[in-house]
Amino acid sequence: MKATILRQIDLPKLPSASGIEIVGDTAYIIGDDSPYLYSFAAQSLVAGHSLMLFETAHFSSGRIPKDRKPDLESLTAITDAGGETGLLVLGSGATAAREQGFWVALPAGPGSATVQPVSLSRLYATLRQTLPAGIVLNLEAAAATATELLLFQRTVGATAGNIVYRLPLLPALNCLRHQGPVPAVRQQHYELPTLQGKPAGFSGACTFDNTVFITASVEDTMDAVADGEVLGSFVGLLPAEQQAPLRMAHLVLPDGRPYRGKVESVVVRRALSAARYEALLVTDDDAGGSTAVVVELNLS
Repeated sequence: MKATILRQIDLPKLPSASGIEIVGDTAYIIGDDSPYLYSFAAQSLVAGHSLMLFETAHFSSGRIPKDRKPDLESLTAITDAGGETGLLVLGSGATAAREQGFWVALPAGPGSATVQPVSLSRLYATLRQTLPAGIVLNLEAAAATATELLLFQRTVGATAGNIVYRLPLLPALNCLRHQGPVPAVRQQHYELPTLQGKPAGFSGACTFDNTVFITASVEDTMDAVADGEVLGSFVGLLPAEQQAPLRMAHLVLPDGRPYRGKVESVVVRRALSAARYEALLVTDDDAGGSTAVVVELNLS
């Protein structure tokens, strides 16, 4: 497997990109210290309108301070039982302020998207009970299959907390949107690659052609909240068989040198052939800057 960067595009006025999803011809991006959902043309990445998810008095500098931000990290498109397509936006859960989420209903025709706040407290309390001792809940990605909602736990500096939570899709959505019961949760532990002796942690996920694509990045830190030096990133696949190992490729520049950026999320734009895909990643430089990265992923 090989993951090669084709080009990089700056995303000005979009701080700290953390999640990306494509619905139709639109790419939606969230930032972990921004109150907006940003939209772009999926192919050209020409900026469109921005939708405010929540009001805040702490965005005057262009970034919500770390101790106040909801840390929106996960973004995935879901079609509910009534046929409505929306975007599920989730905070990381790493602190009490980060248990806020949103359901953004996307109009089928002309009209505006609508935003429904959702509380994540009951679900996140259940997930915390399953964590290994000493591990802090820190959900960094979500992906929806036809039947499941997958939530990806990122644990920096340790391998014990690299977990994928699997929830039945519609019951999970009912729990979040309508305060239904917390559904049964299954979990899988994975071993991710290392760089300079530091283990990677999950950072992004998406579903394309019934395949779950994932990203992971390596930071030199032991803290789920504090940032550390970024050592590199990986792109790969979540195996269809639950006990199979992950397939991951170290993300490289066109000349083959390792890419040292911090990949935060992934979406596949198109299949190039039976085993080649064009993916769009977003990165965060931990200083408020954001970049979109076009990548060719060769699975052979």
